[in-house]
Amino acid sequence: MWQLLDPMTVLPLGFGIVVLLTAWLPLVLRRLPLSLPIIALAIGYFAYPRSWAVPPPEVIFNRRSFEHLTEFVILIALMGSGLRIERDFNWHRWRVTARMLVLAMPLTIAAIAILGRTMGGLSWAAALLLAAALAPTDPVLAADVQVGAPGQEEGGEARFSLTTEAGLNDGLAFPFVVLALTLAESAGDTEWIRWFAYEVLWKLACGAGVGLAIGRFFGWLSFRLPGVELSKTGDGLAAVGMTFIVYAVTQLLHGNGFIAVFVAAVALRASDRGHGYHSDLEGFSEQIERILMVVVMIIFGGTIAAGGLEGLTWRDSAIGLAILLVIRPIVAWFSLARLGLPAVARGLICFFGIRGLGTLYYMAYASGHGSPAEMERLLALSSFVVLASVMLHGMSSGPIMMWVDRHRTAIRHS
Repeated sequence: MWQLLDPMTVLPLGFGIVVLLTAWLPLVLRRLPLSLPIIALAIGYFAYPRSWAVPPPEVIFNRRSFEHLTEFVILIALMGSGLRIERDFNWHRWRVTARMLVLAMPLTIAAIAILGRTMGGLSWAAALLLAAALAPTDPVLAADVQVGAPGQEEGGEARFSLTTEAGLNDGLAFPFVVLALTLAESAGDTEWIRWFAYEVLWKLACGAGVGLAIGRFFGWLSFRLPGVELSKTGDGLAAVGMTFIVYAVTQLLHGNGFIAVFVAAVALRASDRGHGYHSDLEGFSEQIERILMVVVMIIFGGTIAAGGLEGLTWRDSAIGLAILLVIRPIVAWFSLARLGLPAVARGLICFFGIRGLGTLYYMAYASGHGSPAEMERLLALSSFVVLASVMLHGMSSGPIMMWVDRHRTAIRHS
């Protein structure tokens, strides 16, 4: 029946409903063990059947367009996350983040790859691709466990570390995705020195350098331009323009765009931390991010209903649960040893390794860039992990973080 309906009538109606749900549902769900991504996923799942006159997701989006959609949402989320960072950068105050990026992430990639190879029987290329896509925590679906907006309380070490880890580890995972695709194409004949020098050293350094330079430049334009204080416009739309410019310039220089956008946002916030304009920029970014996140999760729910988990075996399900419930917590707990973190904060960081749009993006990217032969199986397995994470962390993050915030406030005022 859906072929008989005019898409230009159905799509605006659907988009209007999405916008209202995005605006109103968070208030309704605040005290419930549910999250906006869960509701959006459920809508996509139950709206999929053609008897509801809803086009199947593959009619609206192919994998290439889904790749760009998820990429855009992640970029907007990275800008918003960076604008929420109030701390000055130094190794002591960022030591937890450094441990999670430098130690926990490589160990997580290695552990998942070995698990996929030994227990899953995947090729090394496929196992590494799975590991690289599932190692990063997500900057989009982790809103409940991240730091507060500019002008609000930071929320403690756990929130800060989860925000900064999510802001940087998607970019750090990309070289390993490229390595996995290279291994799949070259059958083991890989130029390791070139990969490390270009994909790791150059792209990461270029991304950080470009992001820092452009972020400071935008800070100068916004707050210190002689005769004109652009921040007085109060227009948060500028955040989207800044995001695109940073990403495009970095890509033109063959740098890592994800790293660049987050670093630029942190540098912009540092240019005048107390200015109210940061709230305008972050607020607009957060609104765009939520709307597009809902769209992505509706599409994802539709793909699950359309058979996105077909071929998923009990063994693959066990691998997926082990990644969420065993590998991430154990590796993170080990990586944070001897930092003097309270056990509660350490446990929160270990548990909330949320998998989401970053995983979907990397799998969509791999599908269009020389993916390994086991790609369909990897798509089903990674989709299962994202689905499990959305349900597990979505139902638990609100109640747990509310309890943590009350406990921290009681201690501070006692």
